[in-house]
Amino acid sequence: MRASLTALGTAALLLLAGTVPARADGGADRTFTIEDPRITESSGLAASRIHPGVYWTHNDSDDGPYLYAVDSRTGETVATVTMTGVGQPRDVEAISLGPDGNLYVGDIGDNLNGTWDHVWIYRLPEPKVLKDVTVRATQFDVVYADGARDAEALMVHPKTGRVWIASKNQAGGGLYEGPEHLSTSGNNVFRRVAEVPWVTDGAFSPDGTRLVLRGYLGADAYTFDDGKLGDERGVGAGFQGQAESVTYTADGTALMLGSEGKRSEVRRLEVKGTNAAQATPEPSASGGSGGSAASGGTSSASGGGKGAGGDGDGSGGLPDGKGGPVLGGLVVIGAVWFVLRSKRRRTGG
Repeated sequence: MRASLTALGTAALLLLAGTVPARADGGADRTFTIEDPRITESSGLAASRIHPGVYWTHNDSDDGPYLYAVDSRTGETVATVTMTGVGQPRDVEAISLGPDGNLYVGDIGDNLNGTWDHVWIYRLPEPKVLKDVTVRATQFDVVYADGARDAEALMVHPKTGRVWIASKNQAGGGLYEGPEHLSTSGNNVFRRVAEVPWVTDGAFSPDGTRLVLRGYLGADAYTFDDGKLGDERGVGAGFQGQAESVTYTADGTALMLGSEGKRSEVRRLEVKGTNAAQATPEPSASGGSGGSAASGGTSSASGGGKGAGGDGDGSGGLPDGKGGPVLGGLVVIGAVWFVLRSKRRRTGG
């Protein structure tokens, strides 16, 4: 998914730049820019638990079986992992770290929305030493109980280790629950348990009680209890070009939000509350998106597309002073035009 910023898209990005400032101390887990010229389509983020301040990412297609460890202090790649035992990846869209210390990589994209009768999850141990290394991964076949579909969000619950996938559809997607344990002996069937908006990535809080789902124009935080989505609040993620990734910092004090493109920025968004792991990220100025997507409410994460029970409000969680009627309309129109143009379907999937 290669994107070229149009004049309008660039103007919107500049207008909204700086809504999440870098940390003054210049330490780890601050806003940073991915400097590696190989990483042009960063489509997933996962915070390392054994290497403080390091984030795992990957390109989404036409790259290969590669994962990159990026140091948030410098934006430089400090390790490249080459996966073996997985064949040729098709459309890698997500990465998550499980409580077992394994990285889970979601080769789950399907730009033609049903081309592939199955997709894949790759599992491999997070390297204990940061260096270029080749690691053998385990490959799992995945199917959906209600048929093939496109998806870009894969989340591993930090307590149970169960894998969840959120599908991506302009009319509203679904949250899918994987089996208790993945198996290499046959298809792993994922079953739809809730309705969600247009989703490009998601992340659990470190204690597993909250789930953040983001789209192109915003993000929403839900309470999470054994697959049930509860209270929802819009997150003040702001506009970020082709917004593709989100993860919590390892300590749960902030969200890190990423986008595609050369030298793409990963922004820090503080989590508010005395208990960071259980607190909700700072809400948008609009006070949220107006109801749970699981119960049919609208949601900013959809970027203006339909949710389960109605049209999105298109606010995208934009901060105060950035969302006047005229400017807000221009930003939404420019962003949607830019994203749809850049996400044109490829015949090769």
